[in-house]
Amino acid sequence: MEPKVLAFIVVPIVAVMPLASIFLVPLLWRTVGSILGWYVRRKTEGRRAQIVELMEGDVRRHNERTRQPTSSTSSINSSSDESDGWENVDASTAGTASNGEKGEEDWDGIVGFFHPFCNAGGGGERVLWAAIRATQQRWPKAKCVVYTGDHDASKDAILARVENRFNIHLHPPTVNFLYLSTRHWVLASTWPHFTLAGQSIGSLIMAWDAFSLLVPDVFVDTMGYAFALGLCKFLFRDVPTGAYVHYPTISTDMLDSLNPESAVGDQGVNAGQGVGRRGAIKRAYWNLFAKIYSLMGASVDVVMTNSTWTQAHIQKLWGPLRRESQKVNPIVVVYPPVAVSEMEQEIEVSQESESKREKVLLYLAQFRPEKNHQLILQSFAEFVKTKTEAAKDAKLVLIGSVRDDHDSKRVYKLRLLVNELHIRDRVEFHLDASWPDILDWLRKASVGVNGMWNEHFGIGVVEYQAAGLIAVVHNSGGPKLDIVVDVDGEPTGYHATNSTEFAEGFEKALSLPNPSAVRLRARQSAKRFTEEEFAKRWITQVEALVALRKKSVAAAKKR
Repeated sequence: MEPKVLAFIVVPIVAVMPLASIFLVPLLWRTVGSILGWYVRRKTEGRRAQIVELMEGDVRRHNERTRQPTSSTSSINSSSDESDGWENVDASTAGTASNGEKGEEDWDGIVGFFHPFCNAGGGGERVLWAAIRATQQRWPKAKCVVYTGDHDASKDAILARVENRFNIHLHPPTVNFLYLSTRHWVLASTWPHFTLAGQSIGSLIMAWDAFSLLVPDVFVDTMGYAFALGLCKFLFRDVPTGAYVHYPTISTDMLDSLNPESAVGDQGVNAGQGVGRRGAIKRAYWNLFAKIYSLMGASVDVVMTNSTWTQAHIQKLWGPLRRESQKVNPIVVVYPPVAVSEMEQEIEVSQESESKREKVLLYLAQFRPEKNHQLILQSFAEFVKTKTEAAKDAKLVLIGSVRDDHDSKRVYKLRLLVNELHIRDRVEFHLDASWPDILDWLRKASVGVNGMWNEHFGIGVVEYQAAGLIAVVHNSGGPKLDIVVDVDGEPTGYHATNSTEFAEGFEKALSLPNPSAVRLRARQSAKRFTEEEFAKRWITQVEALVALRKKSVAAAKKR
């Protein structure tokens, strides 16, 4: 072939390749995703039909046992009224049926809740169960399916634990559990190196496992697995996705903490580790991960965060790409549900009840490393050594759930630390305590403690305030920005950063001349975080997901 002819052919091809790649690569990416999604849907159609049939059968049997009308709505409302008397979610905002279509209250789709550790018993699980209860009351005919890895717990056992731990009563017939076989892929122990990336890859494996069991109509992640949401949107573009973000997987504070000279260079489990060659690799790795994490967040249709601190970080990471992808739903704060109303009924806060309070400092938190129980123990030991009147006979009580062997070993090490600090007779551990037991301690305690740096929200801190405890919390995150704030210009608690400041906070909290005034202000502050307020905000966001699903179904019918 003549060189001139060859040039006329090759040069145009080379010239258009960059432009072609801009259009062809995304098209190819979407095509591959659609094909894989079609395959998974086709594969799971039979199981979906079986699950729907099973749940509808459970509803009929439940109605027969309770001798209620066959309407699912009547059954659920009756069950809720009998179980806990919690008010139904206001459905006045629901759309009305038109053109022969079903109204929103009659929506009977499947909402998939991705929460692989649903039986852990922590604050994140309270959000899950309160969200399911609100969804059931808003859409009585909807099916709520939880993807979990808790193979050792049956449906009855999980729901019984929910009632015992959180006093949340669900409608069993419209809740089901699908058990994942791949949860070990998201454990930190599976990825001793490059843990952030490894666990995110593990969440992709786990999400594929979930979709291989059932493809829901709406997919909501309530644990923080953004990559699972990205995979959902890759495979099923017509399935709306929602995220309830408790804590960003990576944050700008985490990136800054690698620098020992930064303002937060001495905070967190990776504090000051960004120096030297190894540190440079870690910084580059974290920055690359943050970019990919932002891409995943840009794909989510509805994003809820649990605090203004989390919202600010998610806005910074996900916001720019979400705006580019024209996501219309803003990132909103939906405060987690706290049993404020129940505590107001169960726990008296007055001058008369002050005599029943003991010199007990209470720390409600799962025994995870980031909860920094060591700091609180060291602070308490420092406080005891002061031998002041406030420190005399003071006691520290640690209450929290234990998820696995790692948590058990952590508790063992904390007990050893208690012995080393010579405060064994002043510290008590209560593992996996029931809700009634927790209430008893909240009645007796005087001070509530939280030692975690950048606690995303702090449900335990709100529980302290609702119970009238004076909070001494870390000067960061949700406890600082959202919870332990002034009321009418007067404090509701104290902030601290190190062991000395915490010890000083304990001294102040136990030396107040009129503690009941502070307790009443704290309780007033806690009213912002009720279960009812959570339900209303949650439903507003899920209504947007249901509307998106109905829109995609209507569009599919027209094709």
